[in-house]
Amino acid sequence: MTGPAPHPENARGALAAAACYLFWGVVPLFWKRLSHLDSYEVIAHRGLWSLFVLLTLCALRGELQAVLAVVREPKQALRNFLTALLLTSNWLLYVIGVNSGRVIECSLGYFLVPLVNVAAGRFVLGERLRPAQGVAIALAALAVLAMVIEFGAVPWFALGLAATWGTYGLLRKRSKLGALAGLASETLLVAPIALAFLAVRFANGDGALSRGTSSDLVWLASTGVVTVIPLLWFGYGAQRIRMTTMGLLQYLSPSVQLALGVYVYGEPFPASRALCFAGIWAGLAIYTIDNLLQQRRTAALAVR
Repeated sequence: MTGPAPHPENARGALAAAACYLFWGVVPLFWKRLSHLDSYEVIAHRGLWSLFVLLTLCALRGELQAVLAVVREPKQALRNFLTALLLTSNWLLYVIGVNSGRVIECSLGYFLVPLVNVAAGRFVLGERLRPAQGVAIALAALAVLAMVIEFGAVPWFALGLAATWGTYGLLRKRSKLGALAGLASETLLVAPIALAFLAVRFANGDGALSRGTSSDLVWLASTGVVTVIPLLWFGYGAQRIRMTTMGLLQYLSPSVQLALGVYVYGEPFPASRALCFAGIWAGLAIYTIDNLLQQRRTAALAVR
């Protein structure tokens, strides 16, 4: 007998989530278009144009008051300001990494995120690790150590991306705001810094606002849409499919980035580096299988 057909909402949710992760996978193609501009300026523009798009959407969805309430309440504002700094740091590391020819290393960072989350649960939240999780983290740690030896240097961009995104996700889980309103409040809180930075560059006659072409300005303005669209797909998918499915789909993004780094940008990927990545993939496979088995055990107990 065949199982029941998947609900149309589930199918649409899976499609939206897959589109989100595939979009994040190919987004280096977009950032490379802005590689001739200062990365700090690109991120400042990204924050401000994203804020414009986000506030517009929040106003249309009636969520603007929730965003403003966060800004007015000191404790919530401080918490969201900290998450905003983590997110901005992640954006900046990623753009600098991509535009300095480190697309493969950036992909490594996002392969590491699930394992960083497990490690954070153990060492920050005091959660107990299942044996398989411990093995997965150990494999990833050994792979990173091997990569340090292979690179001849610490892969700071990969570790920085994994740490900032993992910590950001950990703090965002404690927020009562949805993805849209949460990101809007974060970008609103750091907007004064971005505005001041761009104003100083403009006053000094530097940057795209002073010396950029009309094409540069169009590409910079589009950073808001590039930031927000995949987040809307992510939010739509997360509400309609199981977290296990989301967890599996998330590997699409770094996989596509890795392929871009190797086949489009011709970054070196010798066999020794592939072996290091194999250690990461082995850890992710163990982590994923353990997660699936644990969820099945939990579901079985709930039925009894």
